[in-house]
Amino acid sequence: MKGYIEERAVEIANYIIENNATVRQTAKQFGISKSTVHKDVTERLLQINPILANKARIVLDHNKSERHIRGGMATKEKYKQKAKYS
Repeated sequence: MKGYIEERAVEIANYIIENNATVRQTAKQFGISKSTVHKDVTERLLQINPILANKARIVLDHNKSERHIRGGMATKEKYKQKAKYS
């Protein structure tokens, strides 16, 4: 693997752990796709640093389990704003 990809994978994992960030937030922060973030954390990082990969995976799994709640809150807020201006 190329050196910068390995460094990026470690940086991404550290960012996710430190900020409790979602894949989408991380992708935006690093200017890469969600697919790349996911691949870096689940595949590449596992070969480079399995312990760090596991820690990042725990955060991502937690965020995934709460995803439906955040989506519902966003929809609720959207319609609240719509009603306010109607």
